[in-house]
Amino acid sequence: MRYLLSGAAGFIGSHLCDRLLGEGHELTGFDNFITGARANLAHLDGHPRFRFNEADATAATFVAQARTWGPFDVVLHFASLASPKHYLAKPIETLESGSTATRNLLEITGKGRFLLASTSECYGDPLEHPQRETYWGNVNPVGPRSCYDESKRYAEALTMAHHRVYGTRTAIARIFNTYGPRMALDDGRVVPAFVAQALTGQPLSIFGDGTQTRSFCYVTDLVDGLLRLAHADEHYPVNLGNPAEITVGEFAERIRSLTGSASRIHYHPLPENDPQRRRPDIAKARALLGWEPKVTLEEGLRETIAYFKPRVGV
Repeated sequence: MRYLLSGAAGFIGSHLCDRLLGEGHELTGFDNFITGARANLAHLDGHPRFRFNEADATAATFVAQARTWGPFDVVLHFASLASPKHYLAKPIETLESGSTATRNLLEITGKGRFLLASTSECYGDPLEHPQRETYWGNVNPVGPRSCYDESKRYAEALTMAHHRVYGTRTAIARIFNTYGPRMALDDGRVVPAFVAQALTGQPLSIFGDGTQTRSFCYVTDLVDGLLRLAHADEHYPVNLGNPAEITVGEFAERIRSLTGSASRIHYHPLPENDPQRRRPDIAKARALLGWEPKVTLEEGLRETIAYFKPRVGV
């Protein structure tokens, strides 16, 4: 099949490239490198079924440009600033990736399939636990994190509108915390932050008292779920994540143990609107896609730590 992938040089995007090319598909990827890294795709240079373009899906000329690349059987929209450090620094660009970029990519999908990479942040600081797709969320629409939350919520609404009005074959993945090789070392998210601090002997920075929870899904498991969803007959959101919940404090101890680090833990004030609990209900993904995570946290963290070691000089 012929795929188009926005955000191809990003963390998840680059792993999608590997999976699609490994299955024998033809892939056109593009990125504007706001947060993507050329190094994530360096191993694909010269691949006969991979074409890469530096392009911005929010540009006025993008639709005309992208139509010269296609048509495509499947369009995967993964272009977004996904870490708090990045989207707080570039809120306008973040909102544009959910609005203008989503509209442009839906426009060029035509008779193909369209998959939107949405987020568990649509649930905000949830009052329901675990979070089901039917939960409408507890989101502050004017808080500092709203640029990301509302970008994705709008993108979901726009995707559903295209399905209802034009019959576009759409799918929406609500992605929960995902980790693995090729995460940006300095993006501020808890996995690269803890791993880098532990490997270099720095204090592990916990924001809040460490009792808030997260659920971590290894990137290859996520990619498997994404591609199953892209070809499923389901238009409403589907949670993709690992339901194994762990406190941030426990996670810090797990990182210290796996790295053999003697790093201390330093506590800092919790950022505004930071969610206290985050855990997906994946009953829908199990029933619809026959999918659930397979990689254990220890297995995934060992791979991630091995990736980061040479990048921090260890």
